[in-house]
Amino acid sequence: MNISLPVYQHPTLTILIDDSQSFLDSLAFQLPPNMVRKVFHDTQLALEWLRDAYRHSPSKSQSIRVNYDEQSFSFDRRTVAVDIDQIYRQSMNRRRFLLPSVLVIDYAMPQMNGLAFCEAVRDLPCKKILFTGQADEKIAIDAFNRGLIDRFIKKSDHDALDHLELEIHSLQKEFFHTRSLTLKDLLSRHSYTFLSDPAMAALAEQLCKRHGFVEYYLFPNPTGILFFDMQGKATLMVVETEASLMSQLEVAQDYAAPLELLTGLREMRLVPFFSDSDGMYTDAIRHDWLSYCLPAQICFGTQEYYWALFDFPKHYSREPFYSLADFLRDQSADIKS
Repeated sequence: MNISLPVYQHPTLTILIDDSQSFLDSLAFQLPPNMVRKVFHDTQLALEWLRDAYRHSPSKSQSIRVNYDEQSFSFDRRTVAVDIDQIYRQSMNRRRFLLPSVLVIDYAMPQMNGLAFCEAVRDLPCKKILFTGQADEKIAIDAFNRGLIDRFIKKSDHDALDHLELEIHSLQKEFFHTRSLTLKDLLSRHSYTFLSDPAMAALAEQLCKRHGFVEYYLFPNPTGILFFDMQGKATLMVVETEASLMSQLEVAQDYAAPLELLTGLREMRLVPFFSDSDGMYTDAIRHDWLSYCLPAQICFGTQEYYWALFDFPKHYSREPFYSLADFLRDQSADIKS
């Protein structure tokens, strides 16, 4: 089980493939209405659709740029730059909910069996669940051991649908962890150490359940996580460390900030979000500084993280937000092929 944070996560598409249309209809009906899915009973159509979907999806590496010495054209002097803005800007992509993350496919189909299909899409990043009959279990175990599928579920199990729902949720998380690996490795070495901290991952999970957050993205300034609920309400979790709070304190001291603010920062009892002054204290907010601060809550991980949840300022959003609720209104929960 992965116990670290991906750099972003949002609802995605589950693909259901079975040659029985009646079984697909029954399966789609019994899954939760906010679990967006697309159904296929024709494997060739499914194969073409999947490849086309990934062809038009954003690249997971678009936030990374490799530079080299332009005078010598040498790659021996390479630098890697990460555009963190590109991470949270993915929340502005209206097609993000149409990204396929999990494939659920029946094994026994006349046109192409489930394993042959999984082999055909082995190069795609979607996670794969194989539905099997009792007689196919040994085949499924072998496919799992070879890495061809990620899970298998027997149709005959009395709790098969409950099991399927749990595995879909689990694999959707794994999908984003896999897509985040390179970025997270780069970022967690510097200012974003909390990405690799299990305590922060557990906290983010708790906040999602408590506040109904359905998607989140790493945010650059101030450092933190931008959450959205189903209706698109944005909440910013500002994450500070002792070092970053001391940097805030130094700037506030340079401006001779009010004593209460200086004391709160020095004692690490306040988390600031100076949203009208580029993230740091200035004289312009001297008489209203308290409205930019919240009491610090502490996450005890590999180090102590000081955090607070702020309503995301409207002037930070440059365009209308397309929420999961908007998407579900525009699309039926079952997206017919």
